[in-house]
Amino acid sequence: MATHHRTARTALAILLAAVPLTLATAGVGHAESSTVAVAAVGLDDAHKKDIAMQLVSSAENSSLDWKAQYKYIEDIGDGRGYTAGIIGFCSGTGDMLELVQHYTDLKPGNILAKYLPALKKVNGSESHSGLGSAFEKDWATAAKDTVFQKAQNDERDRVYFNPAVSQAKADGLRALGQFIYYDAIVMHGPGSDSDSFGGIRAAALKKAKSPAQGGDETTYLKAFLAARKVVMKKEEAHADTSRVDTEQTVFLNAKNFDLDPPLKWKVYGDSYSINS
Repeated sequence: MATHHRTARTALAILLAAVPLTLATAGVGHAESSTVAVAAVGLDDAHKKDIAMQLVSSAENSSLDWKAQYKYIEDIGDGRGYTAGIIGFCSGTGDMLELVQHYTDLKPGNILAKYLPALKKVNGSESHSGLGSAFEKDWATAAKDTVFQKAQNDERDRVYFNPAVSQAKADGLRALGQFIYYDAIVMHGPGSDSDSFGGIRAAALKKAKSPAQGGDETTYLKAFLAARKVVMKKEEAHADTSRVDTEQTVFLNAKNFDLDPPLKWKVYGDSYSINS
């Protein structure tokens, strides 16, 4: 992965989310706050998820129109080859290969299927060998296909969104914390090494208890963001930490744990807002 950019429904979400696991793992003195954290509408609510997509797109693509990014493809010079699509699938990290394979499973003989051998060869490198301008053009063409759009959505959810939200819920985090996890896994990948999402979470847990462990939500999320910034600053392409400093930390300082609009933030110096 690489960087760059209700009533009935709410009632149902509350009912489904009110699981006893978090209460069981939290200290008795924190039962009330833990119940609130679990009962709130999660990031997997359709509206909250759309907000999350807009927030990520502001950082990855300098636009809130995340649905316009299916066609996006470029080499941003971060050593990961091509970065493309709605969350920056990369030719050098394997997720672009998995995406095109999934697209081909859904629609054999699609316009990108012929690039699977090349994608396998360049995986793990920044090479464009066997890809190049023809691949870029065909990617843009494929992006008009609703099956390819579905494939991008599927892989985003399978590899990034669902694991991030699931782990955040298990840690007793509300929608903001779920988004903080999601944005981290998009940039750093879902691995367990020190520079991946799992390593960042492990570093945070050494500094603060999660709400599920009886810890304070703000304290824990600040520890997570601090651990993430350490990792970001290791790499030039990620060294600008504004998506943490002037976006996520802004929401956290406002104690907007449910990630409710209106939202105002800055990324890379550009201002954005979501009003509803």
